[in-house]
Amino acid sequence: MAAEFKRIRETTADGPWLVMVHGMSQDHRVFSAQVEAFKPRHPILLVDLPGHGLSAQIPGPFGHWEMAEQVAGAIATAGIECCHYWGTHTGAAVGLLLACWEPARFHALILEAPVLPGQAMPSVDRELRRARETAQSTGMDAARRQWFAQAAWFAVMRQHPGPCRAAEHEAIIAEFSGAPWLYQGTSRTVAPVDAGIASLALPVLFYNGQHELPDFIAAADHLETLLPKARRATIADAGGFPAWEFPEPVNVMAAEFLAAVS
Repeated sequence: MAAEFKRIRETTADGPWLVMVHGMSQDHRVFSAQVEAFKPRHPILLVDLPGHGLSAQIPGPFGHWEMAEQVAGAIATAGIECCHYWGTHTGAAVGLLLACWEPARFHALILEAPVLPGQAMPSVDRELRRARETAQSTGMDAARRQWFAQAAWFAVMRQHPGPCRAAEHEAIIAEFSGAPWLYQGTSRTVAPVDAGIASLALPVLFYNGQHELPDFIAAADHLETLLPKARRATIADAGGFPAWEFPEPVNVMAAEFLAAVS
């Protein structure tokens, strides 16, 4: 089964395809500022993860392995043989899995606050467990409100609602189906793919916000040991979602990176 997607291709877009994949509770709209910045140069494929956005009706399981298979299906269905890949949070984990499976399919990876497949992230697991418990006991409306109001990775948006477009982001979450939180089954266990990551020869850019959570910083530190030649960056004043919170410096950085590797 393939995840659903949206193509954007302008007549000037003669660069490689740029595939973008969002994180938990979001959809392709979180890349709105990136689409505007990059669509004159790159054809763009916006993929919605199963249970989210255009893919809301795709049934579980909703683990990283299953999501990666479905994103791979979307890329294949779109007829894309090789692409740049930009993922945030869960989307970054999916991108790392795909690159380990078929590295020749990718020119380069851009990873925002990457989650490493198979690696424990206690604070993330706690927040996801609370969301599932609330969704299943009280309902999705309560779970979505709690998620945005209390999850630490949204703190910068909550503190700076105007510049960081908090209302717009919360509106995206308000349309999240919640299927991954309501799902009662199990997903395939993903073992760490450190060896596969370390063997990647393609260019990688990964970045976090200045006010990132410790679990995400630890993941970035570990990724840096696996990919010592990768480019790592910290976005000033940003939190868990720099490309949404402060798109201009992120877009400039990503454009320079893609120009260098294209």
